Amino acid sequence: MGYRALIAYERPDASHTLHYSHNGALDYQLKHQLTSETPFGGDHPTQWAHDQYEALQSSTKTTADAYAVNRQSQTPVNPDPIAVGVSLDEVYSEYLDYLHHEAFYVVTEDFEVRAYRTRWLGLEYDAEAVESSETTGNGVLQSVSWRDGEPRPEEYSHGQFQALKDIVGDRVDDGEFTPGEARTYMVEKLRAWSRDETAVIGPHDGVL
Repeated sequence: MGYRALIAYERPDASHTLHYSHNGALDYQLKHQLTSETPFGGDHPTQWAHDQYEALQSSTKTTADAYAVNRQSQTPVNPDPIAVGVSLDEVYSEYLDYLHHEAFYVVTEDFEVRAYRTRWLGLEYDAEAVESSETTGNGVLQSVSWRDGEPRPEEYSHGQFQALKDIVGDRVDDGEFTPGEARTYMVEKLRAWSRDETAVIGPHDGVL
């Protein structure tokens, strides 16, 4: 089983390159592994990783396959981009699969790394009236909380979110909510539970 994550690297023009990591969501480890010396993670700096990152930062090409690299060693983040020159709004709505991607990272030009967990808002497992839900673009991001450099335990927040989906699913089945109203209600609740109003981000919320 993978701990799939997407990583968006900010470019000088404020667009982003988007990359995939198969295990990057595990303990949100990429928060500390992505640095200017190791832009795609790994234990040691390598020239090819530096060159690949610089090419992605400076080139005007926006075709992802133009940046394929021949590499001898693996890095936690795949250096071949999924997309180049995309906005965060596009990532939220077109690339983030909130069911199958478990984490999302934004890396600024100065290598400030922000980690988010995904929350999928689909209700087909919680409401008999809902047959299927989109997974891409159908969710929110929640900021990961840290203590002494480690992510805080998430058992409570996971349980709280599942309880919310159970309650909302029942209200959909009872006819109190449409699926759209249920989604809005869940986002509002998640925001109300967050200390920071920017800690919950939906696919149409704009910049982080």
